[in-house]
Amino acid sequence: MRLPLPASPAPMHPPRLLLAAALVALCTVLAGCGMFHDTKRAEPYTQGEWMESGANRVANLALRDNLESVRRVQLSLYRRNPREWRKWAASADDAVARTWQAIDPGLPLPWLRGASGIEAVRLAFAPPETYAGDRVAALVTGWAALLKQANGDTWRQTMIDGISAENAFRAARNFEISLWLLTSRTGADGQPLLLSTEISERGRNLLVDRELSKVVARLDLLAAQADEKYRRAALDFGQNWLMGNLGPLLAMVPR
Repeated sequence: MRLPLPASPAPMHPPRLLLAAALVALCTVLAGCGMFHDTKRAEPYTQGEWMESGANRVANLALRDNLESVRRVQLSLYRRNPREWRKWAASADDAVARTWQAIDPGLPLPWLRGASGIEAVRLAFAPPETYAGDRVAALVTGWAALLKQANGDTWRQTMIDGISAENAFRAARNFEISLWLLTSRTGADGQPLLLSTEISERGRNLLVDRELSKVVARLDLLAAQADEKYRRAALDFGQNWLMGNLGPLLAMVPR
């Protein structure tokens, strides 16, 4: 006597099959998202972001953070050197705002006499008889130009732009030199041209050192990433050519 065979399940119709696959994929995505914790720093999508590659996005985020570090340093230097913002502004915050209003469109501050980039940084540490303008604004203007040059000479990269490894590396070294000059360059009276770091019985103020060190680290990482990008380009091309031509043959080799 033969036992009756169990009835086979009814075949699933294509629409139902697609719906089931979509539900499985959605559950997988939701489960995966639950494994990550948001840092609360993510920005909403913008229309221009569709023109950015992953490398562009990383570079733009690094530039954003570097500019924010420079702003913090600027405000800290103004608070410790109020004579600088008093040369042309009503307050430290006013001097910060007016400086960046000139930086964003690329309008030079009049007392810089057209200096930009490393030339503006050098002017910030020039002797008082040579330069009488705002030294902090000169520093910030020079730093911003260095960061823009390292970012492919643009404030926002797209897929047609890229990091200049050489400019990023040079900018990192120039920021290191700037930090050294802040702690070593003095006037004729032996006093620092700009007060920055303080370690005394009154407390410790290391904001300038900390923020400029962050800028150096980000620039060095971007320079290394740019170098690796071009180095890997040749390897990726060779690997793709090899697997495209020999891949079918290699797949026939018994293992």
